[in-house]
Parts: sequence; C-alpha cells; structure tokens
Amino acid sequence: MTISRRLTVSATALAALALAGCGGQQSSGRDQIRAVGSSTVLPFAKLVAENFAKDNSGFKAPIVEGNGTGGGMKLFCAGVGPQHPDIEDASRRMKKAEFEDCQKNGVKDVTEIQVGIDGIAFANATDGPVMALTPVDVYKAIAANPFGKPNTAKSWKDVNPSLPDMPIMVYGPATISGTRDALKELILTKGCETDPAVKAMKDTDKDKHDKVCGDLRSDGAYADTSDNYNLIVQKLASNNKAVGIFGYSYLESNADKLKGMTMGGVAPSYASIADFSYPGARPLYIYVKKAHVGAIPGLKEYVMEWTKLWGKDGALSKAGMIVATDDVLAKSAKAASDLPVLDGADLK
Repeated sequence: MTISRRLTVSATALAALALAGCGGQQSSGRDQIRAVGSSTVLPFAKLVAENFAKDNSGFKAPIVEGNGTGGGMKLFCAGVGPQHPDIEDASRRMKKAEFEDCQKNGVKDVTEIQVGIDGIAFANATDGPVMALTPVDVYKAIAANPFGKPNTAKSWKDVNPSLPDMPIMVYGPATISGTRDALKELILTKGCETDPAVKAMKDTDKDKHDKVCGDLRSDGAYADTSDNYNLIVQKLASNNKAVGIFGYSYLESNADKLKGMTMGGVAPSYASIADFSYPGARPLYIYVKKAHVGAIPGLKEYVMEWTKLWGKDGALSKAGMIVATDDVLAKSAKAASDLPVLDGADLK
C-alpha cells in the first residue's frame, strides 16, 4: 500500500470514528448516505441518488426515505452520528423551533440549499367538474372552525354559490408534511385573514389565530393520506367528486388522469409557479449535516450531484421539478460547494 493510500484510509477511519464519537456510540460508522424528509422532494431525491450511483461506482447508492418534512426534521435534528440521517429533504424552510431542536441535540452546523421550486396543486379527475377556487373557498371548506365557528358546510355550494353542489371530500397532506405547512401558510391563512377580526388576532393571541386558521376538519370532509400522494392520485381517479391537494409534480406526471384547478384565477403551471404568480408556489430545499461530510463516504459528492441535475435542461426539470431562477441556482451551487453554516436568524 502506498503512503498516500495509507493516509487516505487513515483519514477516512478517523473521520468515521469521530462521527461515531459525536453520536455517542462505539461504532465504526456507516458507509451509505441516508436522506429523509419530504414526499414532494422524494422522487427528485431518488433521481439524484440514482444518478449519483451511476456516476460514483465507488460509493453505495444512498438510502432516500419519505417521512414528510416535519417527520424528517425530527430525525435529522435528533443528533450527530451514524445512527442519524445526513440530509433532510424539505418542501418548506426549516422552522425556528426545528433549528433550535437541532442546536440542542448537537447538530450545530447545518447547510441550507434551495434545489428548486414546486407548487401546492389542487386537482380533480379529468371528468370531474371545473372548479375555480380561491384561498377563502378552500379555508371555508376544510377548516375545522372557519372564522372561529364550527364548520357546518356540506357541499362546495355551501362555501361559495358559484361552486358545484357537490359534497366536500378533500384528500390532502398529513400533519408531518411540509405540504401541509405550506398549505396553511400560503392558502388557508390568506383565506382566514380576509376576516379583519381574525387577522387582528395574530397580534393579540397568536396561538388562537394559528388554530383558527390552520386546524382542519376531522369529520370526514378532509382526509389526510399519510403523505402518500400517489394514493391521492388513485382516490381522485376513482372518484370524480373528490378534490386532492399535493405537489405540482404529481399533477403534471398524472395529466392523463387529473386536471388542475385555478387558485385566485391562476392555473397551476410550470410558468406560473416559476414566477410565483401562482398563490401556492414554494421553494424546495435540502439540509446537509456538515459534521457528516468527510465521515459518511460520498456525502459531498451526492450534494454536488444535485447541482449537475437542477438546470433548465437537467434531469430534475424533465422529471417535473420547476427550475429556480439563475441567481438562486448560482447561490445554491455555491452553498453546495462551500457548505456555509445556517445561522437561523431569519427562520420563523
């Protein structure tokens, strides 16, 4: 064995042992990347993992899990060491409380990288009725207590006389999902705050405001699908009276079965989400545990694989991801290369 080879092996072994020590376990480490988090990001992360495996035959293919953004954050922030994941895929930004949880558990150095854009799409079966929705329509239909009163709406016509006289049956994201958080922030809260009294409540009783605006019905009118968006597609295809909520890429990849609904007069499309004119547009992220770089084989290379695929003619775009603007991509590419530490000051 050459001197350089011995040094490389020694460095890798030391890094693995250091990582195991940080995690408080007597282990030689882990030789396979593990990513957790968003079901919206999941198909894109799997595509990156497949390309990484093709381009880097010396490393094992990454394990990519769809636990929902919230569920993934809990796993990601639980600690440093081989028993904890290396990457969190997220369909929203990390929350301040999650950042603080990371810090408390020793996950001090985290890098945030925006990898693309997606939109929260509202859809039904191709043979279902045409429905033009607004944030207030959605809020009145699925909120548990719209404007502070128990929801008694049975049909979409009860919500808005211009909508079909059709029972409210909405399949959507679970509480652990980043799509659920984005639904609350981008759609439900906008509808909720059309009432001046509720809007004012944000300054006087934030907890009550959040419940009035964000709690969803539990009487069967809204059903979460444990972050399984393919199941929502199946439900809509078999029931043309149902409405589904999921990431735009699932609508685009099932255009033969589903059609999108306008939101505030804007149809969900590549263009309207890319320029954020569609109300449900949102950035997609990955979060990298910097302490694992150099200890988990191939982690830096996997992060850099994203940068090779997220361009306008890249594999991620062809798979349905909406490409971020050139300035965002340039900033993201630099973050992937330099791995700057997120300070959390502007998180909410």
